Amino acid sequence: MSSLPFLPGNSFNVHLGKERFHKSQHFSLVEGLPKLVGLEKPGIGGEPLPGQKMRARSVYPRTEGTHVPSWLAFDKQVLCFEAYFREDEPYQIRKCKIYFYPEDDTIKVVEPVCKNSGMPQGTLIHRHRIPLPPPNDDQFYQVFHFNINQQVVLYCRTFTLTDCDPFTRRFLTRLGVRLNNPAPLPDDLYSRQREQKVMSPLHPYEKSNKLRQFLDHDHQVLRFYCFWNDQEDPSAEPRELVLHYFLLDDTIQIHEVTSSTKAGRKSAAKFLQRRKLPKNPPAQVEQLGGDTESILLNVLTSDGLGNRFMADRLQTGAVKQDFYKDCDLRIGGEVNVWGRRVIIADCDEFTKQYYRSRYGMEDFTPVQYKMPPTPKPAKTLPPYNGFGSEEDSLSSCYGIQLRRPKKNLQTFLEKDSIVLTFQAKMMSDDADERKRTFVISFYLCDDTMSVYELSKKNSGMLGRKFLRRGDVKKPGQELFKSKPSERYTAQDLYVGAALHISGHTFMLVNADEYTLKYMEQHAEEFSKANTGNILSKLRSVPEDKKSEIKKFLTLSDPNNTGLISYESFRNMLMNLDCGLVDHEVLVLGRAFSEQQQSEEEDVVVMLAVAQDALRRKLYDDFHSLTLAFLKQDPHKNGRVPRKMAWNICESARLPISENLLRSLLTKFEDADGIDYQAFLAGLNWVEHPASPVKYEDILRFEVNARVDAGEAVRRNVNYSALLQDVFNLSSSSRDPE
Repeated sequence: MSSLPFLPGNSFNVHLGKERFHKSQHFSLVEGLPKLVGLEKPGIGGEPLPGQKMRARSVYPRTEGTHVPSWLAFDKQVLCFEAYFREDEPYQIRKCKIYFYPEDDTIKVVEPVCKNSGMPQGTLIHRHRIPLPPPNDDQFYQVFHFNINQQVVLYCRTFTLTDCDPFTRRFLTRLGVRLNNPAPLPDDLYSRQREQKVMSPLHPYEKSNKLRQFLDHDHQVLRFYCFWNDQEDPSAEPRELVLHYFLLDDTIQIHEVTSSTKAGRKSAAKFLQRRKLPKNPPAQVEQLGGDTESILLNVLTSDGLGNRFMADRLQTGAVKQDFYKDCDLRIGGEVNVWGRRVIIADCDEFTKQYYRSRYGMEDFTPVQYKMPPTPKPAKTLPPYNGFGSEEDSLSSCYGIQLRRPKKNLQTFLEKDSIVLTFQAKMMSDDADERKRTFVISFYLCDDTMSVYELSKKNSGMLGRKFLRRGDVKKPGQELFKSKPSERYTAQDLYVGAALHISGHTFMLVNADEYTLKYMEQHAEEFSKANTGNILSKLRSVPEDKKSEIKKFLTLSDPNNTGLISYESFRNMLMNLDCGLVDHEVLVLGRAFSEQQQSEEEDVVVMLAVAQDALRRKLYDDFHSLTLAFLKQDPHKNGRVPRKMAWNICESARLPISENLLRSLLTKFEDADGIDYQAFLAGLNWVEHPASPVKYEDILRFEVNARVDAGEAVRRNVNYSALLQDVFNLSSSSRDPE
């Protein structure tokens, strides 16, 4: 049978389906000469060359699924074998451990270090691949070459494997290796004799190791409070001492407590310098070096050889002394400080805890050695002399150097820019004086007050500052007295209250919306704005007054609508003498009022007035104002705190009056803060122009915005809900009379 000619189309393509055609590098320059260096490298595409045998890269079975390289599959896995090898001169058995790393088939041999063995120990063979003994030295040790109770030759040294750890046993068993039984260690006469032999040093120096005590008790000091009665001066008071016991070296240091009451007594800086304190001090001064821990003897003195010394093991001439330890120091005990009898009276908390844990002591009753201190007499302050303020005059009584009175900074920061504004009338016999209208502003940050008089047309009274900002004293107090004068606080201001300011009496007749809302939100501070307290007062009225209230409400609402005007509601409660003031009636009317008019109308008019003021001042930098609000809004929820919004508007210098700005912020405020996006959109007269405003609206919101806002809430009162909440009555039930 003839073969096909080797022509295109008549032979099979051996490269069909093959994708790898890389070529390994077999030749290289070694010291300038071309040499064949890649005998074990494959041919083109990783295929073996003719006559070449490829070595297996791994002896471990390939697992199912994705192939993982050995360096990753066996990472941090080590096989450990117990082994030994023999030394001939002298004959001894040297134990070691052989570590085999499956990730790269490397081997490491380590011998445990034995002190004073005289032989190099530790790592005998560093980690690397070890070749097999000849004639197979072209191959390396693999995991199958290791088994218990067999020998391994590593660099001409024979190691006998005796045992392995549990991990190695499980690893080899999974590979299918049948492990032999552990082999016993042969008898080692040299090692046994070495262990039995007592090694004594040639130079018998005493070793005093105090490093452990230093490391355990460094920076730990026991503190005792002591006293000493001077026998030479029986009339003198006991001297107070502080004894410090240092646990790191058992030394004692004593200080004397000095005070100003013991002036004239000579006292040293230290009662006892830090040192070890003997219990029984010697009668005479010790010789130089007598208290040292060891004694050196001069054995040889030579000009050529120098001095030679040795330790005196017999301690010839040493003085044995018993020093105070921590176990000798107890409350109520005595310490002999070089003939002075010092008694321990008390100790600090750390010392008590130390004795509890170390010696199990629980009784730490202090020793009373001095009379209790006499109480200091109360300091009587001189009366106010009339110069400066009372705080300045009082500060001169606390020291020679005058200091400015301290203010509550936290209250100032929390309540800055919070102002309560009330409308007031002057109470006077003169009819013209009673027509004057005032605005009283109370600043919560420092409890100061200012009064401003509003102008009226054709009245002859010009709008001016009646009282500049400052604290106002309550009337009826003595001028020159020691105690500070009582001043008006925020709780003293409410609708219906009478204030005596600079010899005039003012009646608070109204408050703005912001003030009423702030007082209602902080009802725990303002009792007159606490709806719960007001309802409790109504529930406690007698039954006859309850009947009168229901009868009046029924007659005032013949159509049974459940609504009554605020003026009728106020007159009813004030005439019945229910114990309520005007502010409480106003709060009650606000709580049960019916909103007939939409508040959006007031907001539109207020925004129109604000746009008119911005347009007249040519303010159009709304982009920078928006960026300032966005910078203070990290959560980007469109809300910022009221105080932050006020500070941003002040820093931007908006040409809007403070009254109008506060009212606008109140309108755009909710539980989460100020809705600055709607607030800025309403102010932007360039993109959202408002309708023209009237002159009356400008006067209303620019001048009287803060004192007329409360009028809008005085609408019809839903008395049916009030009866149901207070008296559990329904407005639909008619009285038979």
